[in-house]
Formats: sequence, structure tokens, C-alpha cells
Amino acid sequence: MEVDVKSINDLCKIIDCEHKTAPYVDASPFLVVRTSNVRNGRISFKDIKYTTEAGYHEWTQRAVPESGDILFTREAPAGESCLVPKELKLCMGQRMVLIRPQKNKVDSHYLSLYLATDKCKFDIHRLTIGTTVSRINIADIKKINVAYPSLPEQKKIAKILSTWDKAIETVEQLIENSKLQKKALMQIVFCSKKRSQNGWKNIRLGELTSIFDGTHSTPKYVEKGVPFYSVEHVTSDNFESTKYISQEVFEKENKRVKLETGDILMTRIGDIGTVKYLDWEVNASFYVSLALIKANDNYSSQFLSYYIQSDDFQRELWKRTIHVAFPKKINLGEIGNCEVSMPDIDEQERIVELLSVADQTISHLESKLAILKQEKKALMQQLLTGKRRVVVHEPVVEAESA
Repeated sequence: MEVDVKSINDLCKIIDCEHKTAPYVDASPFLVVRTSNVRNGRISFKDIKYTTEAGYHEWTQRAVPESGDILFTREAPAGESCLVPKELKLCMGQRMVLIRPQKNKVDSHYLSLYLATDKCKFDIHRLTIGTTVSRINIADIKKINVAYPSLPEQKKIAKILSTWDKAIETVEQLIENSKLQKKALMQIVFCSKKRSQNGWKNIRLGELTSIFDGTHSTPKYVEKGVPFYSVEHVTSDNFESTKYISQEVFEKENKRVKLETGDILMTRIGDIGTVKYLDWEVNASFYVSLALIKANDNYSSQFLSYYIQSDDFQRELWKRTIHVAFPKKINLGEIGNCEVSMPDIDEQERIVELLSVADQTISHLESKLAILKQEKKALMQQLLTGKRRVVVHEPVVEAESA
């Protein structure tokens, strides 16, 4: 049996934001949620803005966002959404919309999940305008169609999918804890006192390595070819999704510098000092925004990749970064002038082994998280589009005895 379909306008009240910017303050209990703060079904508190109490009251005249409402972005990009969290006082920034479900018709959690499905995202994309920055008008938001099973079925679907949400949140917290534990371990391993007590030698990074930058011109990309790495690959630690250059362009660049297994890539423009140790058989080129660090013989490249992440080395990078430039950058010579503390090769290898265990734990948890997210996504596509229905058992009401 196919599921009914209704427009979001039949199920919800659509409330537009104020078309002006709220006054910002350094901190307050009143949050301003902008389009950049809504991602992947959640509010991102990174770079969140705050307003005054007067600003909050003025920017919530049309409606006070409350638990069960849905925040929806109209632009940059269009179609990101999330539920309003409990016990937060927030108002909408520009290009935001508040969707208020009619509780007797649609379950808030169900609707929030439906808006995140590939099908709904595609429908939203078809309604957007603009080639450079996608945006969607209020009138078109009201045209978004929603798969509409009965309210009890909506609630059961939301309950089933919440099981995956809880599992995902648990693993995400385990990953965060593991990263904090690794950071604490690195602080112990690389602390100045420990290094001085154990006879570590201070030496310039440029004396231990050869340092190169990537191609200075943006190449012409092709549909298939040789991977081309940039800052985004290192900061996201995702080298699978990439742009490609032709074999001819790659061979020309390869004559100057070649990426090899055991090399280190470090961001040097915009983001400064994020590193990736290349532990796979690499066949790729890279952009000028990255520095390629090749360790000389008798030094562990993997140890250096860990040391570059240490607080001491990051402070050295920060001091040598050109902050007045936009985006900020650090020159290759200044990277080479940064000081590194080196133990003997045996201790380098012991430290690598210790920190590699921490990395393996994080990697295992991240793989588990990816599987959970994929399982949830597959189930969402089935349950929220009506391809797979759930059975709702009505409660049995017993007659009162005479």
C-alpha cells in the first residue's frame, strides 16, 4: 500500500526570519542561529553568534523557536534543517525559516528526518534558484511534498530511527574521548621536561627533511585521472573524494617533486599545521597550499608527523606564520626553521608504536561510525519514503466489568 503525500504547507506553519542582522555581543544566553550553524540535522555551535536580550525579543516577534520546531536554511546552502533543541533561547539569523509542525498531523522528529532524505533533498534542489549560491523562496518551501503515513506510524518510524541516532551519538562520543586521550598522551610524550631529561636533541626541521610545495597554478581538472590533493583532503582526512588531473599534467609535475609512501603532507595556506602521514601507495599530485615533507635517512617520518602535531611545534609554526596575509600562510623556509626535538631512532620507533595504537582505536571507531550512518541512511530511505511500512498495533481497550 502506497503512502499518502501532502505538502509541507498543509502540515506546518512556515515562519520567515527578520530580514536584517541581529546585534551581536561576545556572550549571552541568547543565540543567533545562522545558515552556517545548521548542518547534517544538527546545530553546529562552532562560530555561533550571541545577541542581547532586547535583540532576542525583537528577533522573535514573529515566533519564539521552541522544542519541536524545525530550523530550515533558505540559502548557502538551501535545504539544511534541524530540530530546535530543548531549553535553548535562540532566534533566527537571515535566510532562515522556522517550520512549526501541526502536532495533530505530523510528528516533528519524523518530519525532521524526512527533510534529510535523499529524495527530499533532490526535491528541494529542483525548487532552488541561483547558479553560484542556491536559495529557495518561501513560496517554494511550501510546495515541498512529504510522505504522509498515519501519525502513529510516523511516531514509530521516528522511534526506530532514534535507536540508530543513539548508537551514532555513542560512537561519536567515544571518538571524541579517544582523540582527547591521544592528545593528552602526546602532551606527556613530547613535554619539554621529559625531552630535556632524556637527552633529546634540538634540531631544525630543515636539517632532517626536504620540504617542497605543490603546483602554483590551478590545473585543468578531468573526469578521471590522477588524484589532486589540496588543504581540504588533509583537514577532513578524506582522500577518497578528490578532483583529478590528466596523466600528462601529472608526469610534468612529477619531474619536480613526487609524493611517496612515508611522506608527510602539511597544510600551509589558510589552515596551518594540519598533517597527514601517507601510509599507502600514493600516486597523486598536490596544490601549493600543501607542504610536502620528506624525512632524511635515519629519521622516522612517522615520528616527525606526530611531533609536528605537538603543542610546541604548532606554537613555532604560529610564530612564523604571516598573519597579515589573506589567507594566512607560512613560507617553506620558515617551516624548515622550526625546531624539532629528536630522541634516538629506537625511542622514535617506540613512540610511533605507542601513538599508532591510539590512531588504530580512533580509526576502528570511525569505521564503525561510517557503517552505522550508512545503515541509518538506508533504513531512512525505506521507511521515510513508504517503500517499507511499519505495523502499528492499536492498543486494546477492555470493557469495564459490570
